[in-house]
Amino acid sequence: MFHPVLFGPDGQKLAIQGAWKAARKDRKQTSNWNPGNGSADDDLLWDLPTLRNQSRSLQRDNPLAAGAVNTATTSVVGTGLTVQSEIDREILGLTTEDASAWQAQAERYFNLWAGSKEADVTLTQNFWEMQDLAFRSTLESGDALALIANIQRPSSICGTSIQIIEGDRIVNKDNMKDTETLIAGVAIDKVGAPSAYHVLRNHPGSTISTQKAWDIRPAFTASGRRATLHLFTRTRPGQHRGVPYLATVIEAFRELGEYTDGELRAAVISGLFSVFIEPPTTGGGGMLDVPEGEGGPNKEGELAIDYGTVVNLAPGEKPHNITPGRPNTAFDPFVLAILRQIGVGLEIPYEILIKHFTASYSAARAALLELGKFVRRRRFWLACNFCQPIYEAVIEEFIAMGILDAPGFFDNVLVRKAYLGTTWIGDSLGQIDPLKEADSWQKLVENRFATKTEATAALTGGDYERNVERLAYEEKRERDLGLKDMTATAPAAPAVYPSDAGAAVSADTTDLETP
Repeated sequence: MFHPVLFGPDGQKLAIQGAWKAARKDRKQTSNWNPGNGSADDDLLWDLPTLRNQSRSLQRDNPLAAGAVNTATTSVVGTGLTVQSEIDREILGLTTEDASAWQAQAERYFNLWAGSKEADVTLTQNFWEMQDLAFRSTLESGDALALIANIQRPSSICGTSIQIIEGDRIVNKDNMKDTETLIAGVAIDKVGAPSAYHVLRNHPGSTISTQKAWDIRPAFTASGRRATLHLFTRTRPGQHRGVPYLATVIEAFRELGEYTDGELRAAVISGLFSVFIEPPTTGGGGMLDVPEGEGGPNKEGELAIDYGTVVNLAPGEKPHNITPGRPNTAFDPFVLAILRQIGVGLEIPYEILIKHFTASYSAARAALLELGKFVRRRRFWLACNFCQPIYEAVIEEFIAMGILDAPGFFDNVLVRKAYLGTTWIGDSLGQIDPLKEADSWQKLVENRFATKTEATAALTGGDYERNVERLAYEEKRERDLGLKDMTATAPAAPAVYPSDAGAAVSADTTDLETP
């Protein structure tokens, strides 16, 4: 491989240069750029408390940052991911009817547990509400813990309950230094897998309880099931803690917020500029000679003015010509340019980030499709790391109690996995043109490119099996009441779109705000 060599004025060899321009040190643009070469934990752990605090500060005081986290949480979690049991009936040796019956029973019992406040250790939220809290906490702090406890209460159908803990409380016991087997509150075994978590009983910033006491929570139960769920996204091998969602755009949000506040203050001040009158006679007047009811000096001697104040000047005193130039006409395009960059960093199209849809149908649909990619990936993460382990704990308890019959569940790992197969479905992202979307899915189903279950989940976020059962009941009910013939209607006319009707403007260029 060829490596160009630099020589000094005297012909002495100075350095060997690679082929990458960005890595060259003889260029002004990169000569002072010397990023660190730390491990995943070295690069993160020192800055993590600061990033976490900055992230929370932005969410409290910056509407754009708060909106970004809210948009991500609402889009991904919404009203909560719901479970569809999908057991492997071939491994279990069940017929289709038996498998369907078992799946319906498992979903029914799980949903009874999930809809109760007993799902939460603190008796505050049900399972679907806890999904929101778990996901939001992970975005805000970079990571969080979910402890799977077993608390038997008289009103509970099972003892499994969840406690969500902020990432701040994952701290080495007695503030010990990190070692090869204990890193930032995470105890790891010889192959790097978590074995336990050191958890402070109180938040380190609490002013109510300053006593420092720890609990060591095992990562797994004796049977190998997860007992403590560490919720974070790993982006580098060897990473043991998570990075706040806003980390890469914290500075941009902060500066944009300061700029917005400055422009807002300038616009307010420009509205306070008053009328100055120079009287024709001598005496009186002066900058503080304000007509009654138009403001006046406060106790500190400062002039207090209001909108439209008229101020008399003494003879010979003239005001300067002031042109405030506010509101700033360049404000909106500049802010939008910054928000486009922020949207890229957050994987949320800026149109959706600021809820501003003025482009064409195609552009708006492209933004929704890009959001869909983000949502699917995050829902997959939430289902794998939070929903599924909790579902497994609940179903395992129901089987142990004898409520669900699952032969061989505790005897064979393969059988246990076959019983615990699931799919998690979230809310529909919605459609810009529901009729077009429905027609598209209908063609996909008719040509066997998609299933009715997939179409139902995409269009409404519903459950096809439940829909079929409900529709069958409704049709039977209508027949029983003699309403079937009364509700019959003529076949619907084929859909006609603007382009089919010879519209002057195509769908790709129609402004969405145009009625």
